[in-house]
This record gives sequence, structure tokens and C-alpha cells, in this order.
Amino acid sequence: MADLLSIHDDIKLYTTSDKFYLEPTINPTEILVIDRVTGEAVVKEYGTVKIPIPANAYRPVCGFLGSIKLLSGLYLVVAKYRIVMGKLNGHDIYQLAGADIIPYARSNTHLTNKQIEDNSTYERMVRLALDTPGIYFSYGYDLTHSLQRLHSVTPDFHRMSITNRADPRFLWNGFLLRDFSHHQYSRFTLPLIQGFVSINKVTVNGHQLTWSLVSRRCVDRAGTRFFMRGVDAQGNVANFVETEQIIERGGEKSSFVQTRGSIPLYWSQYPDIKYKPAMQLAHEDHVAAYTKHLRDQQQRYGNQVLVNLIDQHGKEESLERGFRAAVAAAALPGVRYEPFDFHAECRSMRYYRLNVLIDRIAHEQTEFGYFLSRGGTVLLRQSGVFRTNCVDCLDRTNVVQSLLARLQLNAALRVLAVTSSDDEKHPYLDKLFNNVWADHADMISTQYSGTGALKTDFTRTGKRTHLGLIRDGINSLTRYYKNNFSDGFRQDSIDLFLGKYVVVDGEGNTLPCPLRRDRDWKYITFPSVLLVAMSMFCASATLPQRYSSEVLLYLMFWGAAVTATLTFIFRHGKEFVDWPRLDAGGLAAARALPPQQSL
Repeated sequence: MADLLSIHDDIKLYTTSDKFYLEPTINPTEILVIDRVTGEAVVKEYGTVKIPIPANAYRPVCGFLGSIKLLSGLYLVVAKYRIVMGKLNGHDIYQLAGADIIPYARSNTHLTNKQIEDNSTYERMVRLALDTPGIYFSYGYDLTHSLQRLHSVTPDFHRMSITNRADPRFLWNGFLLRDFSHHQYSRFTLPLIQGFVSINKVTVNGHQLTWSLVSRRCVDRAGTRFFMRGVDAQGNVANFVETEQIIERGGEKSSFVQTRGSIPLYWSQYPDIKYKPAMQLAHEDHVAAYTKHLRDQQQRYGNQVLVNLIDQHGKEESLERGFRAAVAAAALPGVRYEPFDFHAECRSMRYYRLNVLIDRIAHEQTEFGYFLSRGGTVLLRQSGVFRTNCVDCLDRTNVVQSLLARLQLNAALRVLAVTSSDDEKHPYLDKLFNNVWADHADMISTQYSGTGALKTDFTRTGKRTHLGLIRDGINSLTRYYKNNFSDGFRQDSIDLFLGKYVVVDGEGNTLPCPLRRDRDWKYITFPSVLLVAMSMFCASATLPQRYSSEVLLYLMFWGAAVTATLTFIFRHGKEFVDWPRLDAGGLAAARALPPQQSL
């Protein structure tokens, strides 16, 4: 399974007035030369290129990530810093700890002042995308594929470069590498995934093994919590994540894959200042979109158990009924729907009720099995997956996925003769497992919602705690602020980085720039009025030494002003939300249209 084409790791980046030179630091045999004027890139034999600057006039980088076009022209994107996470299948895995974008253009004199401002905004978007936690890479291991997929391909597959054979669903910098797909660049292009990686060496009953958790976030329909929900016409769903649990002991390897993703219907929940915005079902062919999504999932993963954890009553009820109806109408063989009202079953911190769900799907976990190989020979294959969702596919989903992963871990350890029964207690492994899955929940949640996950106290300790409830409250308030007032910019940064929006020549000059969309007058006026009214109300309530009828009238007036202003703001909530400006997903139309069907 060794890769024939490893990627250059440490690189010397030389920058001259007209070219970039990327020279491998260790045993160089080739050098990548990029023309800063034409954008042409060519790999030349080392020794045939004379770099016209001193040999020590370079900046060290640890990976070439591609290029992206902004208003001033192309930008070189490189990895600057990395953190070693551990080894998978004998290869080092790293987390991206710092990146840089370097303009091809030597100056911005060809831009107007407004274009320079807009270009700086685009630069901030790219940097935000690169600074998002949870970006990983390897110079010799294909992180975009599960172990089972890597053992299900032809020898020709392993002769391809890691970038060219990467699963495009999980290749986070695929757009940046679009111009570098030719085989000559194969040892320079460094593929990224976004998600989560944890690699841990443990000893159980004297057996040394490596237990790892790898999650891969899909680039299709990627985005933020409220701006990206549901399914699209191609069957892609929001917040789709493939999670793989890997156990390695010598030449023995075990893998268990689960998936999560937004409910595959045409639904939305756009922010509108309210704590829980109304969910809306579009008047579209839900069954067709659901069918397209599930057929793709079956082709990739086999049989499906759809574990739906949303409420079966209240605001989420109609969404659950819509999902149930689509499953029944499509009647796809090999697909079973398993609804479980998480909040109703586990209210008052009765999390032991999750055993009811686990018991209902236990026979399918046994039937689906997991991947197992020994010395390169495949002994077992996983024949299906649990596709778990709640509304966000974050907090409730992670709790259930961790329980399923623990059952598979126990089963794999028995098959590997590491343990003899599920009743064995291994405090270090138990604590490690719980903490890693809680860290996983926080990372996946941060990437989608902007904050750590809720309910991680249960994942870490096996029970809900009052301190955990307080932490959940803080995270919920932080989510509220970010989802309403900063996620528009974050959605734009994702769309720009993934190529969902491409900067056009002439923006801000001969063509309008989407970044310069004017705000409605209400956006500034009413928050300003609210601030003044609240300040005057507080002053009227606290400053007077004694209260007279005049003071009470002031209090009534300013209290009424606060109430009226808040009422107007909440009634016109969408006008005060930070909406994406690039509109890569058609959100401008969604902002203007009235609700189609509230759930």
C-alpha cells in the first residue's frame, strides 16, 4: 500500500521580481518555476535553473497549496507552519498551523482605490478560510479516502499522485489546485482536508495499538449553519461529514465509517434575529432530491440506516414528517428510516434512554460490520453505514455517533484478541475515547456553527452535568451572535476559497463588485435609536435621587421607545442580519422572498 509518489515537504520559496521558485529542501531533483507575469508554471530538472538571488534569500514553507485569483491577479498559496498529529499507516499526518497568500503582482497600481479596498476584503476572506481550525494534510497518505476505499482500487490508482486520485468531495483546496493537475506537478501539490484528526497510541492488556479518528468535511454545499441547509438539485446536502474510526496493530487494520448530513429535503432556516428562525420547506420535488442523494450514498457506502434525531413534535415536527414521507415515497431497497426523538426521550438528563435507540439498530450494526485487513489481505468489509442527522447534524448527532463507534471499537478489539469481552474496564482508553469524541464534536461544530458543540459533557463523562448546561448556554448565545452578525462574511470566505464564487476581471471598475452592496437605511438607523433609547432609559432609572412624576414619564417614554424599536427590529429581522455578499448559493433571492412554508 506504499505510495510511489510522495509530496515534497520542506520547500525553499525564492521570490524574484518576475518569478517564484519552489525548491525542495531535501534531495532536490526538480524545481517548480512560476512566472508572476503570465502565471505559467513549469517543473524543471534541478540544476538546469539558475535562481538570480542569493541562496539564503528564501522563505521556508512546508507545502504548495495552489493559487487563487483576486482583483489584483493571481495569488500563490503556501503552507507555512504545521503540527504533527501522529502516524497513519506509517505516514505522518499534520494539521495546518499557518498559511500565507502571496500576490503575483508586484503592486496594486493597476487598481482603483475602491478596488484596492475590495481586494483587501477578498484577501481577508481567503485568510479566514485558511485560518479555520481543522485543516489537515499528509505528504504520503491519502486522507480523502477511507481504508476500505484504498483497499478497493486497482494498482493503477496507487500509481497516481495523491492529489489526482483524491476524492473530490473532500479535497478542500481542489479549486486552488485546478491549474496544477498535470502529472509534472504531482510532487508539489499538497491536498488538504477539513474536518478532524486525532491519532493516539494506547496499550490495552499489553497490546500496543493506534486508535485514530478521522473526519472529512464535504466541499459540496459547504457553508455555515443557517445559510446552508438541506439538499440541492444534485443531491448534495449541507454539513456532510464522513467519519472514520481506525485501529492499527502491526499489520492489522480496522476501520468503521459513519456519515452525517443535513436532512435531504429542500428546506432552509435563514437567520432573522430570532433565537430559532422558522424552518421553511420549499415547493420542490423533495422525493427526487432525496432519491438522488440516497442512491449516491448507497453506491459509495452500501446499505443505509437513516437515524433521524430531530423532534417529532413542535417546530421540527413537519420536517420529520417530510423526511418520513420522502423515505416512504422513494421506497429504496437497502434503506431504513429510524426516527428517534432525542429531546423527548432524553429530557431531564435521562441520557440512558439512548440505549433504546442503540438496541433498535444493534442488528444492523452487526450486519454492516466493519473493515478489517491483516498484512494487506482484506478479511472483512463494511457493507453499510449509519447516516445520522439532527437539525444541525452537530450536538445530538455526535452523541449517537460516539456510542456506535464505541460498540464497534469493542467488537474490533475482541476480534483482534486484545480483549475478551465488552465488560472489561480500561480507564485510560475509556477516558481517551470520550475526550477525543468530545474534541471531535467541538471541531466539527466550530467549522459549521462558529462555536464548540453542545452536550459534550455527556460525551466526556457519560452523563449530563449542571456545569455542562452552563457551558451549553454560553455556546448557544455565542452561536446566536455569530450566526446572525458575522456568518455572512464567513460564508463568503468559504464560497471564495472553494471556487463557488470566482472573482471577475473589472469588478469595482467596469463591473459592479458584490462586496459593495448598500445596506438598507434601517440597518444603521434602528440599532442607533435602540442604543440611545436604552441608554436614556437606564439613565432615567439610575441617576435621579428621587422619583417624581416627571421621571416616571421619562421612564415610560424611553421604555416605550425601546419596546417599539425592538419590535420593529425583530419584525424585520432579515434586514439586520449579516448576509453573504457574494451570493454563490442564491441567498440574495432567499433574503427577498417571503417564507414558502413555515414548519
